[in-house]
Amino acid sequence: MQRYPRDMIGYGAEPPAANWPNGAKIAVQIVLNYEEGGENNILHGDASSEAFLSEIVGAAQWPGQRHWNMESIYEYGSRAGFWRLHRLMKDLPITVYGVATALARSPEQVAAMKEAGWEIASHGLKWIEYKDAPEDVERADMAEAIRLHTEVVGEPPRGWYTGRCSDNTVRLAAETGQFAYVADTYADDVPYWSEFGEADQLIVPYTLDANDMRFATPQGFNSGAQFFDYLKSSFDALYREGGRMLSIGLHCRLIGRPGRVEALRQFIEYAQSHADVWFATREQIADHWAATHPHQRFARPSQMDRATFVENYGSVFEHSPWIAERAFDLELGPAHDTSVGLHNALARMFRSASEEERLGVLKAHPDLAGKLAAAKQLTAESTAEQASAGLDVLSDDERAEFTKLNADYMAKFGFPFIIAVRDHDKASIRIAMQVRVLNDRDTEFKESCRQVERIALHRLKDVLPR
Repeated sequence: MQRYPRDMIGYGAEPPAANWPNGAKIAVQIVLNYEEGGENNILHGDASSEAFLSEIVGAAQWPGQRHWNMESIYEYGSRAGFWRLHRLMKDLPITVYGVATALARSPEQVAAMKEAGWEIASHGLKWIEYKDAPEDVERADMAEAIRLHTEVVGEPPRGWYTGRCSDNTVRLAAETGQFAYVADTYADDVPYWSEFGEADQLIVPYTLDANDMRFATPQGFNSGAQFFDYLKSSFDALYREGGRMLSIGLHCRLIGRPGRVEALRQFIEYAQSHADVWFATREQIADHWAATHPHQRFARPSQMDRATFVENYGSVFEHSPWIAERAFDLELGPAHDTSVGLHNALARMFRSASEEERLGVLKAHPDLAGKLAAAKQLTAESTAEQASAGLDVLSDDERAEFTKLNADYMAKFGFPFIIAVRDHDKASIRIAMQVRVLNDRDTEFKESCRQVERIALHRLKDVLPR
């Protein structure tokens, strides 16, 4: 069984209505990362110094040594940058991603965060890389981060963001049952739910583009003006679309520099000059989304065993369970848990079948308003479809006409007339029968196959949420 775990479809073409409070068009969410004192440092028991997100171009870790310049850059963040940003944003709802060990080394900053009413989410135990960490080590660090955070802040965190994460991070966070949201994804502009076993975890995605980290990366921001222009353009696009969330990522040691902070001030003033803007913490956004869009589980095709899959979808193509059997062996994933996605998988198997097999599918379809309908021997799907076009309530004259049209068509092509009746009414079906009987067999075979696929899509839309 081939299964592809990544969700490449998400909400699809139309995200759900966010319904932000008071009719807001956009939720603006500012994150202040507090990492100073939690970075890689041999004083913290790490093997090397820090090399990530600083003013030092091409910085590298120094194994077994302290890096005085790197340390002082981080210290600027706690000593000066934080307070500059606190003065600017103390009256705004801000979310702090707080590294637990960094918070423990910064009691005055924590007090200021709490006095401002900021949300303090967890940014892990230490600001270190977890990509190669054994699962048990990462799980233990997560538990210790929660414990230490609760001890230092006075309450447990309701949000989690590791940042330098592994492919286990989001699942491990969800399995704690601790968090109103996890932010270790960049996959959307609005929150979404993910399932991990029995755990339903709300994801409030973060950002690496509207993020001051790009002051410290190649091809990033070279000036505050560039940062402001990018934030403004992001705001304008999302404000125009409506119902979206703009995440902004900040770091004390980066945006806290005087040559950059004015760009942040200008953006805040720009956003505040618009009507219907909701500045919110990530916790507030998570609580709103959970109340407005609670998660609803459903039986996902990509997670079914073979027998269940065939039982559920073996009749989508009329009396042809072999199509579902073959589709089950494809590389299915979340993208196939929608009607359009699963239809594609089933249609692929129908299209790649031999002409004889496809002819068998055509012949499995009943005549429209024919003997099987009169004898009430149609499948439940066919009965509902024919009724939707009024073919179950024909006058004697109409029934006689449809019977003759069916007979003429069958005599010419050797398979019954097939049409997706949900796309038509009684009159347009009659016209189609009169016109299509004039086609050559090859043309009509192709059109009938197209109609079979269309019927299948309608049937899937009846049984899947989207």
